[in-house]
Amino acid sequence: QVQLVESGGGLVQAGGSLRLSCAASGSISLNAMGWHRQAPGKQRELVAGITSGGTADYEESVKGRFTISRDNAKNTVYLQMNSLKPEDTAVYYCYLRSGSRIYWGQGTQVTISS
Repeated sequence: QVQLVESGGGLVQAGGSLRLSCAASGSISLNAMGWHRQAPGKQRELVAGITSGGTADYEESVKGRFTISRDNAKNTVYLQMNSLKPEDTAVYYCYLRSGSRIYWGQGTQVTISS
């Protein structure tokens, strides 16, 4: 059983930055990981993903503003979020893919004020 713990959420003004972290309870070196988000009244959506080899992919609205990275030595994935907008407000969830299984973190709230 993999446990994922997110941190780094908070309240910032539009145009600001946050860095989310997702620490896994075990090695992540062979696993694809990433971030989803869910805003109130909306479906959960993929924000960014990163393969075990480090290839990243982004949802269109965050391209050029968000950067996903991983530190396998620390069993941690990061999401650097810059130029934040009110529409980025959501609960952000980290995930880890292991074969056919997906593990989720508990989520961290990100709130952007205008």
